Amino acid sequence: MEAMLFAAGLGTRLLGETADKPKALVDVGGKPLLQRAIEKLSASGVSKIVVNVHHFAPQVIDFIESRNWDVPVLISDESDQLLETGGGLKKAGPLFSRKEPILIYNVDIISNIDLKQLEFEHLASGNLATLVVRTRESQRYFRFDAEMQLAGWINKKSGETKISRPAVFDDAKELAFSGIHIVQPEILKYMPEEDRFSIINVYLELAKTQKIKGYFDTSELWMDVGKPAELEAARRLFSGQ
Repeated sequence: MEAMLFAAGLGTRLLGETADKPKALVDVGGKPLLQRAIEKLSASGVSKIVVNVHHFAPQVIDFIESRNWDVPVLISDESDQLLETGGGLKKAGPLFSRKEPILIYNVDIISNIDLKQLEFEHLASGNLATLVVRTRESQRYFRFDAEMQLAGWINKKSGETKISRPAVFDDAKELAFSGIHIVQPEILKYMPEEDRFSIINVYLELAKTQKIKGYFDTSELWMDVGKPAELEAARRLFSGQ
């Protein structure tokens, strides 16, 4: 498999950390988040990593080019416009071989999920996209039917819903997205014409006709360190490393 590492975000929840550097270079336990993510992905057997950049893009590019990585690490430059997750994947499309699944991973996620097992389950399932989910508190949830097929999405705070499959939506199980997903390269054929859009909306539309399923992650460690409290918790966890 190949990998797309989303590292272009503005890091607005970490303003104390990201005033002079991108979120991707925020340090946890002596390593920038970007380094932790690249090392995890390369150790999981990916053959290539594409990193998108926007906020303080030159810093991220310099960091990547200053290291010798175990696998090729390419840049998808969004300096002119932040394209969101769907637009980011679409722009990076030409950098992928189109022959292998694409693992998508957020740079602010720290997890010990077994990505090789995720790849195995994804390929065995025949899914167009497999979304890693967990049981945790969140404002936003995916909803899945008994076969873990995506049925829709709900924002508990605003009440907004996006329904892919009305017949099962009301009874579907709510699970929180982990910022980790794996897709078949054919998904690039289904991207909308616009440049800037969310991959979540693509999944919700495709779930009406395609196999877009959830993968329930029970691994011990999952943290969204794009949040200040989680960042401090991660620093405590990795302080001895």
